[in-house]
Amino acid sequence: MASSISTRRGDSGTGQILYGPRVSKAAPRIEACGAVDELGAHLGLCRAECAGDELARRLEALQRDLFLVGAELGTMPDQRHRLRVRLTEDHLTGLDAQVAEMEALPGLLEGWALPGATRLGALLDVARAVCRRAERRVVALVEAGGEDHPTLLPYLNRMSDLLWLYARWYELRSGLSGALRPEPGPDATAST
Repeated sequence: MASSISTRRGDSGTGQILYGPRVSKAAPRIEACGAVDELGAHLGLCRAECAGDELARRLEALQRDLFLVGAELGTMPDQRHRLRVRLTEDHLTGLDAQVAEMEALPGLLEGWALPGATRLGALLDVARAVCRRAERRVVALVEAGGEDHPTLLPYLNRMSDLLWLYARWYELRSGLSGALRPEPGPDATAST
């Protein structure tokens, strides 16, 4: 008989921790892993929307990094030495460099942004909001268990900033902008 993805072990509401016990699917660790998984799926949707573009390559790199984030979150602290690859300061430095690159683009930081100027811009804004939720779930895990994630938290924080910048970058490149500028009030009309 062929193996199946449906093991039925989770039917009771528990999930498996890497190198550890089964825990409730509502546990802070599983919540954090789930939010990171959801973020990766949203990035995949964004990447499919801009296939063949430079932005697609950048989004794929973020998705690959999220596998490292998920592996660390899904492993008990005393077992993390078993992970072959982990998120490092170099990953964080790479995000900082991209944020600086985007912020240097003329016109990118003008005004607030209203999501929806373009489909991809809106999808990136959804991914940014999911990234913020993942960050909050990691904070909840840290606060609940006293563990530390000195690279993951800054990484997710920077990623959400970068996703906001990517949305504005794409809109700018498309000639459309979600930038909000003050609308003239009734007393702003020219007098004759």
